[in-house]
Amino acid sequence: MDCLFCKIANKEIPSDLIYEDKYVVAFKDINPQAPVHFLVVPKVHIRSLDYLNEDQNYLISHIFKLIPSLTKEQGVENGYRVVNNCGPEGGQTVDHIHFHVLGKREMLWPPG
Repeated sequence: MDCLFCKIANKEIPSDLIYEDKYVVAFKDINPQAPVHFLVVPKVHIRSLDYLNEDQNYLISHIFKLIPSLTKEQGVENGYRVVNNCGPEGGQTVDHIHFHVLGKREMLWPPG
């Protein structure tokens, strides 16, 4: 498989890793849109939220339980945004489910 995020999770491509456990990796975005901008990516390949199955729901729960501690470790104190882009019209550019976490700046709505 030629998946960028699988290669990062498998350490075939270097990243600025901030967290790893048996289920996920978290690393800084290479094109940050905020002073703190990292991605949380499951190690198992799932194309997008549309392809998530019942047996994989634990991953989403794990990710969302993990994000608050990661934001604190990154110095985020006054709130943050979690974004999942799904499909081409949703802005997904890597076909591997992932969550952007942005903080340390005021977020606007709508995002654009």
